Amino acid sequence: MKNIKITIITGLSGSGKSTAINAFEDAGFFCMDNLPIILLPKFLELKAETNSEITKIALVMDLREKEFLQRYSEIFRELKDGGYLFEILFLEASTEVLIRRYSQTRRKHPLSKEKSLLEGIQAEREALKELREIADLIIDTSNYNVHELKEIILNHALKTTLTKRMKIYLLSFGYKYGIPRDADLVIDVRFLPNPYFVQELKNLDGTSPQVKKYMNRWKETHAFLKKYLALLNYLIPLYEKEGKSSLTIAAGCTAGTHRSVCIADIIFEELKKKTNFVTLTHRDIELDKS
Repeated sequence: MKNIKITIITGLSGSGKSTAINAFEDAGFFCMDNLPIILLPKFLELKAETNSEITKIALVMDLREKEFLQRYSEIFRELKDGGYLFEILFLEASTEVLIRRYSQTRRKHPLSKEKSLLEGIQAEREALKELREIADLIIDTSNYNVHELKEIILNHALKTTLTKRMKIYLLSFGYKYGIPRDADLVIDVRFLPNPYFVQELKNLDGTSPQVKKYMNRWKETHAFLKKYLALLNYLIPLYEKEGKSSLTIAAGCTAGTHRSVCIADIIFEELKKKTNFVTLTHRDIELDKS
C-alpha cells in the first residue's frame, strides 16, 4: 500500500478544490472530499488490509474539518516517515477574486459565521500559512476559469502517476493477416533476411534458438536493433511525460512467424530491463502453420 500515490488537495476556500478533485477523479484516482484528518492513517491501513487495487488517492482536506489545523502536521509527517508517496497540492487565489466568487455563488465562507467575508478570507489565509509553506505545489487560480484549472490539474495528476506506470504492449504480427488496429508504433522488419527460405528453419518460428541464431548472423539485424532501441529509449519517456497510459509497439513481417517474432522477443528483453510494465504477444505465430 505504501507504493500508492497520495495527493492531499488543500488551500483557501473558493480557490477551486472541487474542480481539482474532479480532475483527479478523471485521472483515475480514488477520490474523497473532507475526510477527517485523524481517520487518514486508519483509512490507509484498511485499504492495505483489503488488498485493494487502488494505486492513487486524492483527498480534499481543509479547515472545514475541526481537527485539521491541529493534527495535519503530525499526521502528514508520520505518513512521510512511514514511506508513503505523499504530496500536498495547495490552491489559493487573490482576496478580490475570492470575494467575487463567493458573491457569485452566494455560499458561506467557513470562517465568516461571526465575521465578514473579507475577515473570514484573511483569517483562513493566516491559519493556512504554515501548511502553504510545506506544500509540494502551489497553484494560484485567480486567472483561471473552471475549464482551464481542470486541465492544469489533470495534466499534473497524469504526469505524476501515469508517467511512472505507462504500460507497454509489444506484439509481433504478419502483414498478410493485417496490421494491428490498436498499434501506436509499427515497424516493418521485412527488410531482414527471411529464415522461411532456409529449409531447416522453415517450420520453426522466431522463438526457437535456431532461428534466433540465424537472425543474429546478419549485420542488418544488429544495426537495426541498435537504432530502433535507441529510438524507443528516446520516445518512451516522452510519451510518459505527456501522460500516455499505454503504448502498443508492433513488429511485422510477412507471416508473423519468424523475423517479427524474433525481433519482438529481443525488444521485449531489452525493455524489461527498464520497466516491469511490458507484455509480449505473438499474434500470428500459429496461423501460418495451419
